[in-house]
Parts: sequence; structure tokens; C-alpha cells
Amino acid sequence: MPFLTEPEFWVAVGFVLFVGILVYVGVPKMLLSALDDRGKRVQAELDEARRLKEEAQKLLAEYKAKQRQADQEAVAIIEGAKAEAGRIAAETKTKMEEFVARRTKLAETKIAQAEAQAVADVRAAAADAAASAAEKILLESVKGKVADDLVTRGIADVKTKLN
Repeated sequence: MPFLTEPEFWVAVGFVLFVGILVYVGVPKMLLSALDDRGKRVQAELDEARRLKEEAQKLLAEYKAKQRQADQEAVAIIEGAKAEAGRIAAETKTKMEEFVARRTKLAETKIAQAEAQAVADVRAAAADAAASAAEKILLESVKGKVADDLVTRGIADVKTKLN
């Protein structure tokens, strides 16, 4: 048995015994179990990362939708403000035109009243002048009681017809 003196033989026997003890104690099962546990943890972490990624994508989509909605609302608010400003401008223009028309009509009314007053004043002055002239003419041409009656009646007629 020359192989019993060979160190390689004893190394091989020691190795086989070591591996046998490891198998007997259950080290391969522990290693496989530890590797399986590690694989499960890695898989769970990958699943969690995938779930978090999907949540982040959903949140991103929601925020983009909210941003689009906010942009649309801002555009609608701006358009509403422009429309309101236009309406207010038109309303103000209408009110200003009505104000100017009222003022113009008031001024025209005052002018018409002043013209009517002036015409009445001129007529009154003309009637007074005519009555005064008629009185002088009749006084010079007619004398006595008849003249006085004619003058009085004529003055009264002229005043009633001219006023």
C-alpha cells in the first residue's frame, strides 16, 4: 500500500472527510437556504423597486394632468378677464355716450329756452315800442274824448295781440 504513504492520498482523504462532515452537518442546505433567502430578498427588493417606479410614474402622470388642467384654467381665467375687460369698456363707452347725449340735450334745451326768452323779450319790446309809437301818433292826430278812448282801446288790442 504504497499510496498510504503519499501525502496527496491523505489530503484527498481529509478533503473527502471534510466534505462529508459538511454534508452531514447540513452546510450545503444552509448555503442553499441562505442563497435562496438572499435571492428572495433581492427579488422582494426588485418587486418593491418596480412597484415604487410604477407609483412614481402614476404620480408623474397625475401631476402632468394637473399641470395641463391648471394651464387650461389659467387660459380660461385670462380669456374671462379679457372678455370682462371688453364688456366693461363697452359698458363705459355706452355710459359715456349717454352722458354726452344727456349733456348735449340739456345744453340744447337751455339754448332753446334762451332763444324763446329772447324772442319773447323782443316781442314785448316791439309791442311796447309799437304801443308807444301808436300812442304818440294818435295823440298828435286825434284830440279830445274820442282820442283818449281810441288810444286806450288800441293799446289794449296791440298788447293782447303781440303777447
